[in-house]
Formats: sequence, C-alpha cells, structure tokens
Amino acid sequence: MTTLALPARSGTVASYTLGEPASLQVSAQPATSRSVYAAAHIVADPLRASAEGGPDQIDWDRTLRLRHRLWDLGLGVAEAMDTSQRGMGLDWPAARELGRRSIAEAAARDAKVVVGIATDQLSAGETDLAAVQDAYLEQLTEFERAGGEVVLMASRQLAGAASNAEDYLTVYDAVLREASRPVILHWLGDVFDPALAGYWGHDDPSQAMKVVCDLIADHPRQVRGIKVSLLDADLERELRGQLPAGVRLFTGDDYHYTDLIAGDGAHHSDALLGAFAVLGRHASAALVRLDAGDPAGFREILAPTEALSQLVFAAPTQFYKVGVAWLAYLEGAQDHFRMIGGFETGRSLGHLGDLVRAADGIGLFPDPDFTARRAALYFAAQGIG
Repeated sequence: MTTLALPARSGTVASYTLGEPASLQVSAQPATSRSVYAAAHIVADPLRASAEGGPDQIDWDRTLRLRHRLWDLGLGVAEAMDTSQRGMGLDWPAARELGRRSIAEAAARDAKVVVGIATDQLSAGETDLAAVQDAYLEQLTEFERAGGEVVLMASRQLAGAASNAEDYLTVYDAVLREASRPVILHWLGDVFDPALAGYWGHDDPSQAMKVVCDLIADHPRQVRGIKVSLLDADLERELRGQLPAGVRLFTGDDYHYTDLIAGDGAHHSDALLGAFAVLGRHASAALVRLDAGDPAGFREILAPTEALSQLVFAAPTQFYKVGVAWLAYLEGAQDHFRMIGGFETGRSLGHLGDLVRAADGIGLFPDPDFTARRAALYFAAQGIG
C-alpha cells in the first residue's frame, strides 16, 4: 500500500498508509423496505468553472455518470438540490438544464429521480409573496412537464418575504394545489443555510412543526412526504409520529441516519441524504441487509459510516459539498478537484486530509493505491509532501 503525507486540521502533517477496501454486497435493485434517494453533486468543467454561473460551467457527461453510479447501486437520485450547490454556485438556468437531463436519463432506464424546485430565478432581496409563489409555480411546471416528480425546497426569498406562518401556508397552499403529482416538502434548517432561519414563521422548531403538520393535514393527497434536514433526531422522531398514514418522512439528518432509517418498531424514516452520494456502496449493502430482515446487519454496515459523514458535514455545514466532491475525486469518479464558484476553497487542506483518514477507516476507497497517488499529487501541488 502507498504511504503519503497527509495534513490535519490540527496543523500537523504526518505519514499515512491506506488500508484495504471494504468488502460489500451491493444491489442494483431499489430497496423494498425503504424509499432512498442520494442527493448528488455536480462535476465542474475545470476550464470554465467560475463565479459567473451558467450551464456551460458543468461537465455534463461526468455529472450524469455520477447519477448512473448511484442508480447502479439501487439508489434514487435527488437532483438540483443543495448538494448540487443550488443557490451556492448553481443558478436557475443551470439547475433547469440539470433537472431536465436527469429526468430524461432516469426515464431511459426506469430509475428513480426527484428534482428540487425553488425560487432562485428571483433576486435575493425579493419581498413580494406573489412573486415568490409564481417562481415556485414556474419551476413546478418546468419539471412536471418534463415528466418529473419534485421536492418543494425551502426558499430564501420566502424566508425574507414572509411575516408570519400564514404567509408560508398561503404560498405553499397555492403551489400544492397546482401540483399534478404528490410532492416532497423540504425543511432545511439554518445550520445548512443561515438565510433560512425562522422558516415556517417560527424560530422555535416545535412551533414550526405545528405549521408543517397543519400544511400536510390540509393536503394529504398532494404531499408524498417531507425531507427534514435539521440535525435534530428527536424532533424528527416526534414529527414522523404525527404524519398521516401514507406520508413519508425522508431523513436529511446526515449525523444520525442509521437509527432513524432502522426505526423504533413503530415508525421509521426513509432517506434523502447528501451523505449517500459519498456512501453509495455502503448504503446499498446496508439496505440489502435490511430488506432481508437483518436490521443488525444493516447497522453493522452503516453505523460506522456516520463518523465520516459527521466530518463531511462539520460546521460550517454548507461547505459539506466540498467533501462530497473531494471524495469523488479520490475514488476516480471525476478527474479533478475544482468546483463551480471556487467552492472547494470552503474547506482547509487539513480538513481534506482528515477526510482521507476517516474515509479509509471504513474502507471507502475501492483502489487505495490509486487514491493515495491522487491525494499525494494534489497535496504536493499545495506544497505538502
């Protein structure tokens, strides 16, 4: 095995030798016991990626190939969401093209995909609720006409324009009434996006939860489920116990997903996770065990991955996409480590080094020698080694 010099967040550099890859039994068939989506990232065109935005900064072939890798593992794909840098480098024209392409690719192989809709065609300072509502409806129409199912993402513009919970309910009611297929709601906490503080009209999550439950109760046929990304497992358990029959809770908790997906005997969470874009093989193998009625085997595979996920999603959490792209680069899923908008600078070299150690600890890398060479060359270019 290859030994390389790895930096650490402590400010030190030390030699490290990668170990063997994990031996995992994966399946290309979607899980039967849970509904699972991985929120996928995008691969930048290294010659064009910049803060200017636009679809031409994306390497479309590599980006779509990543989706096929996830489908090959039996996972659904959650498209054009925050993992793809939505609102953090990926603008609406690029998101629209990404959604269209992924819907077409999924249809060609009868795979699962859901696409995020938001209001990011508006200016950041938009304060008119009617404009926010119309923006949601424009994106809903765009993807439903293409044959897609949608995730109704949290809106920065709505968070800025709404004065109270009733404003949220008015906008969401109008959008849900126009949906031709059941949608997945999205509750993204301010730990992921500080602009979403006080979403649903309340700073107190327990008060916000009442608004969410009222909205779902008013639209039981239009709501397929809700993705909850608050990193609060207790609140998620409380909410899923209050959902009407048939409405799913998709965990977006990248810290505690093992217990939440396994469930407590009475309720369980399904999954829509950015972490599974990194942990695709482990997630697939764990779900094989769960489908076979082996929850202990499910936990045995998936629980050790949480330490890596917690590092990927460490504060400031919005930069977790850097870890997703970095690990994809080290596995060979992309040929460079450059992100649109220069987003890769959101994490330190020490953080990247710690990710290598944590990923190797669960046998993430299928070819450790390849990974070691690629990491060593990257760090050497930064003056380390």
